[in-house]
Parts: sequence; C-alpha cells; structure tokens
Amino acid sequence: MHFPSLLAALLIMLGGSIYPLAFARPDGSPDHGLAFALFWAMSAGMVRGVGFVPHASVWKLLFSGWSCSVALLLAAYLRWSM
Repeated sequence: MHFPSLLAALLIMLGGSIYPLAFARPDGSPDHGLAFALFWAMSAGMVRGVGFVPHASVWKLLFSGWSCSVALLLAAYLRWSM
C-alpha cells in the first residue's frame, strides 16, 4: 500500500462528495479541466494507494504515485490561476 496516494484519493473523493462545487468555477459553471485533473489524481491515487502496479508501461505511467502528484499540481494550477 502507498498511503500518501491513498490519502489523496480519499480526500478528493470525500471532499467532492461533501462539497461538489469544488469542481466548479466561481460563477458556478462546471470546470471540466479541473474536474479532469482531480478525477485523474483520485484514480491514480486509488490504483497506486491500494498497492496495484500495472504491468503495461502506459498504465504504469498514468496510475503511478508521481502521476497523482502531477495531477494534483495541475488541479491546483487550474484552480488558482484564474
């Protein structure tokens, strides 16, 4: 298990469930780029967090702990760059 990735995934999952406007722009319209980055981080965090490591190189790259971090940085940039 990789606890930092799992923790990030669980926080995104719970935070989005409790406050779904976190995936929206300040005017209330959906922010698809931010949602994509957060859902990618959540997916990568869940896959890596439970200890699964894919065999194929592409999936290993997309669902690693590092990709979870990159997706979180992308989400932070998209959220606060406006």
